[in-house]
Amino acid sequence: MNPHSRHPRLAAEDAPRLLGDSPAIKRLRQHIDKLANSHAPIYISGESGSGKEVVARALHQRSHRAGHGFVPINCGAIPAELMESEFFGHRKGSFSGAGDDKPGLFQAAHGGTLFLDEVADLPLAMQVKLLRALQEKAVRPVGGQREEPVDVRILCATHKDLRAEVHAQRFRQDLFYRLNVIELRVAPLRERREDIELLANHILGRIPRRPGSARPRLHAQAIEVLKNYPFPGNVRELENLLERAYALCDGPLIEASDLYLPASPGPVELQGISLAHVNNLEEHLEHIERSLLLQALEETRWNRTAAARRLSLSFRSMRYRLKKLGLD
Repeated sequence: MNPHSRHPRLAAEDAPRLLGDSPAIKRLRQHIDKLANSHAPIYISGESGSGKEVVARALHQRSHRAGHGFVPINCGAIPAELMESEFFGHRKGSFSGAGDDKPGLFQAAHGGTLFLDEVADLPLAMQVKLLRALQEKAVRPVGGQREEPVDVRILCATHKDLRAEVHAQRFRQDLFYRLNVIELRVAPLRERREDIELLANHILGRIPRRPGSARPRLHAQAIEVLKNYPFPGNVRELENLLERAYALCDGPLIEASDLYLPASPGPVELQGISLAHVNNLEEHLEHIERSLLLQALEETRWNRTAAARRLSLSFRSMRYRLKKLGLD
């Protein structure tokens, strides 16, 4: 498995499913069925944790490419100096440490699907090379003398507003139009609250049980609490929350009090803070720091290097802050 992909290749029957009966998820499944066998690149938009990779896998599994590889990669997790080699491969001796020929991600996905997650994090120099590869349907390995044809379908995603990134000149407009032939939006969990109980029960069914314990289940009041929570981290946050609740509860029944939901979820708002709500400045600042660190980690799939870059911190400073706040 490529070290930058988040999951090993899954068999179709083992892959994540698009669960839910809400109008948003039904409409999304319909679009996936229509677009699965299209050759057009698809841009999957949606908030962090909303299930963009699940959509990408569903598109691949329903397509004629399902018998070939699905290769996911988090573009924000690759050091800039290694990107060209990771994407296009390299030839033996092309740089220090290149002891053998190595195929890249494009070659690994030949005949299948390449999923570029967090594509907005690609440096501009790499965007130029990616654009050429898409236009020519060929790649040149680092140190290679000629281009090699590749047959891949490109799916991409980011939690950022890609049009805003283009406007800010952080993302090339020509690459944006090349990737955004068709856009699929994944609705955040707060827009499909009727799916929460179904998703929660599915997640609880996958959590390893304690020895001799019954299958974990939710109290009716806990379900109502979850339905009224805005879930800034979406489905991924729901998974983490339920795993924590089951680990801390006394038996198989998870009560509302076992959920330990934060009082003020989501991004920290600094405007309008009243001194009446600040009893201890150090504790208040620590709460803000913790919230921002957790938000950055959620947005980068808990990749500490990418989260540090997101906050303009050195990796050493990031490790220090995580350890100080008990998040290490």
